[in-house]
Amino acid sequence: MKKFTRMLVVLVAIAVLPAVAFAGSPWTMESSYGDKAMGKLEFGIKNALGGWTEILTEPKATLDADENVLVGIGQGIWNAAFYTVGGLLHIVTFPITSLDVPLPQNGVDF
Repeated sequence: MKKFTRMLVVLVAIAVLPAVAFAGSPWTMESSYGDKAMGKLEFGIKNALGGWTEILTEPKATLDADENVLVGIGQGIWNAAFYTVGGLLHIVTFPITSLDVPLPQNGVDF
């Protein structure tokens, strides 16, 4: 149990600390609590289930911009992990609309 708690704290720290530099998630602009909670849940599901697509889309974006493909592959792997964990955190905490874990580029885009 101690190992699980430590790992959970580390994962939350990894997800939350870098997020301070990012803008708020799109669902934070909603006006009512219900809209925010459902927006946060939808955002979390989209990122948790679609985060892996960054492994494919990020290298393609670097190819289109005539940049180094290896950098795109690394960025895609990093974004895939970050979006998936961030999405899971949004799903778990969707009733707490005051807590936001902003994702780079507002998460998965599709």
